[in-house]
Amino acid sequence: MMRFSRGGRAQPEMRIVVTGALGHIGSRLIRSLPERVADAEIVMLDDLSTQRFASLFDLPERARYRFLEMDVTKGDLAPHVAGADVVIHLAALTDAAGSFERRNQVEQVNFAATQRVAEACLEHGTPLIALSSTSVYGTQKSVVDEDCDIDDLKPQSPYAETKLREEQLLTGMAGRGLRVAVLRFGTIFGVSPGMRFHTAVNKFCWQAVMGEPITVWKTAYEQRRPYLDLSDAVAAIGFFIGRQLFDGRIYNVVTENAAVRQVVERLRKFVPDLQVKFVDEQIMNQLSYDVSNARLSKLGFIPSGDMERGIHDTIALLGTKRGL
Repeated sequence: MMRFSRGGRAQPEMRIVVTGALGHIGSRLIRSLPERVADAEIVMLDDLSTQRFASLFDLPERARYRFLEMDVTKGDLAPHVAGADVVIHLAALTDAAGSFERRNQVEQVNFAATQRVAEACLEHGTPLIALSSTSVYGTQKSVVDEDCDIDDLKPQSPYAETKLREEQLLTGMAGRGLRVAVLRFGTIFGVSPGMRFHTAVNKFCWQAVMGEPITVWKTAYEQRRPYLDLSDAVAAIGFFIGRQLFDGRIYNVVTENAAVRQVVERLRKFVPDLQVKFVDEQIMNQLSYDVSNARLSKLGFIPSGDMERGIHDTIALLGTKRGL
């Protein structure tokens, strides 16, 4: 275990455990939490399978950090979960397109891990924030929300299928006393120390910076999908912690709904000579829909993210010979 000492302060007011702490979302979250939770101790669990060592660089001074290299599918969770104020479970394989060839691994790393974390939280009375995905939707309705019919939940990949099963597991365990909030995140965009480039907006930014044509599924150009600014993602997690909102319900977390065409148009503001290449892919969801976040908005959480700003920041971070 690595300890990151920030001075001889008294016992921290809150201990927060984050699984998958060094990933795209986690590496931004662990830097954001000290702004939202005063004098916190943040326990970071990650198996380092993606070798994102840089996610541990230059952590802020406002919190205490402890890092433990751990595979949550196997490691002893009890010493970390017991006595914690909240567990934020981010550890997962998130590449939906790649999940077709990795079904068994997705089952183990996603579903089985979530089950282990949830059971540990239930045993020790620790609240849990667990991530799901708006990719569980598959509907012909123009707008869908958390109260949709079961027929509107038609995941289009093994990754999304597993996320839906995780939701069912967690809401069922809430009936047994688990204090949990399940957050259905839209497709993430935005920068972080551990960011990845396999989902739409970030992938497009990478391809544009590399001088490549961006690749778009033939059926997807006018389809509308939910997107989530990483700043809104971490703010939402902070919102649930601050409100102690672990009511066993599912919440959509979305910055905006947009068509792929709109994403491309925003990207062209920064890369005017951008080219688009239409391709066939295994995921061929031909449905178009908006995801409502009204349930969360009614509680007072209003997204403030901005896709154009997120695209600008990503391109600026990557840098190019184009001078972008």
